Amino acid sequence: MTSNLTLLVLIGVLVACGVYLILERTVSKMLLGMILFGNAVNLLILTVGGPDGDPPIRAGSQAEHEGLADPLAQAMVLTAIVITMGLAAFVLALAYRAYMLTTSDDVQNDPADMEVASRREGEDPEV
Repeated sequence: MTSNLTLLVLIGVLVACGVYLILERTVSKMLLGMILFGNAVNLLILTVGGPDGDPPIRAGSQAEHEGLADPLAQAMVLTAIVITMGLAAFVLALAYRAYMLTTSDDVQNDPADMEVASRREGEDPEV
């Protein structure tokens, strides 16, 4: 039980660090935050999947299902790893393209968004 609690605290720290990095203004820190967050979710899925058990496929009789490991959590984590790596490759390509165009890793504010944010409440948006 204490190992699960320790693992859950570690998962909480990884999620907190991942969210903090995702909220940064540089693309490289956002990428590291997404990878940390993805790894934390993978650990959470494996922890929630239950304790270790016997292999789900074995040569003996298949009638007894007591003590077998649930392969669903492992399959979900494997799928999540592939999705996280694809997303990381996409963000890395976007970061490279943005760096080649602007020679900066910082995300700038959009002027149209700043104009909308600076409008006063109650003002007619059509004007």
